[in-house]
Amino acid sequence: MKTNTEKYVDYIMEKTTEVLAIDSPTGYTRNAAEYVVKEYEKLGYKPVMTVKGGVLVDIGGKNKDDGVVLAAHIDTLGAIVCEIKSNGNLKVSPLGGMNPNNAEAENCRIVTRFNGIYQGTFQLNNASIHVNKDYNDTKRGYGEMEVVLDEKVSSKEDTEKLGIMVGDIVCFDPRTTITESGYIKSRFLDDKLSVGILLGYAKYLKEEGIELENRMYHYITVYEEVGHGGAASIPDGVKEVISVDMGCVGDGLGCTERQVSICAKDSAGPYNYDVVTNMIKAAKDNDIDFAVDVYPFYGSDVDVTLGAGFDIRHGLIGAGVYASHGYERSHRDGVENTLRLLMNYCK
Repeated sequence: MKTNTEKYVDYIMEKTTEVLAIDSPTGYTRNAAEYVVKEYEKLGYKPVMTVKGGVLVDIGGKNKDDGVVLAAHIDTLGAIVCEIKSNGNLKVSPLGGMNPNNAEAENCRIVTRFNGIYQGTFQLNNASIHVNKDYNDTKRGYGEMEVVLDEKVSSKEDTEKLGIMVGDIVCFDPRTTITESGYIKSRFLDDKLSVGILLGYAKYLKEEGIELENRMYHYITVYEEVGHGGAASIPDGVKEVISVDMGCVGDGLGCTERQVSICAKDSAGPYNYDVVTNMIKAAKDNDIDFAVDVYPFYGSDVDVTLGAGFDIRHGLIGAGVYASHGYERSHRDGVENTLRLLMNYCK
């Protein structure tokens, strides 16, 4: 028989898979945000959508004057059409930090404003290795790559007749899969895995009838990938904001995909000393598998919250994710450890 925690981890994996299937490159997030609104409503909460397009949920709790926000973001990497080329293919500009090396040969969808959705593939210009002598030596960049449409087009005019235009959104296939050994592999685990974790935590609080000491809000932000997701909409009385984002896995860091990472410092500077200390204590006291790391190239929603002038304590945690901004991988153990840290730190 599964434990309570395992039940909620199952739910998290299910909801993460569902939200990963909804395209939401930064700037094109309404469908995913509406999904999140409906899921919180199913759990018995009353989420509201901010003017900016994020989702804010009052989770409950007694002390409104020492509130806490748990923030995760639903926007992902993607691209936008910046030119229709003479051959009918599309030149694109990145939305967020989508590395063209990681996106090469990925299937994608072009979302037009008025004429539906088209299929394509992101390829190197002249992508046939049998005819391109410079294939191996060409540096992959957005100027050297294009979206090849799965339509009968050979000119700019052909593509324009489909209703495709500059400014249309390009969504890359997440290719989500969960292995029997518990790994979840997908693009955009950053940060849809954490959106799933916050939904699972909200479900846990509701079903177990837990009333928190301090008022809690869940804030599903948009525009994190371009640097201003957490810059607004922090409720009155909030004193602490925790970004639940991806934990970094890589050389020089201690975290694995099976752990929860507690970030002590990122590119913007150190996180609140007391918050980090109390998180470490909660992990140690409850036998939670964790690592403390310093992220060399990273910025979070709560960095932006501080930069916007909010007087708050701040922290950053997340399940370990390997190959960030590429084809990412995490594990249900990392999900469980992140969930358990929230359960024990926030109570």
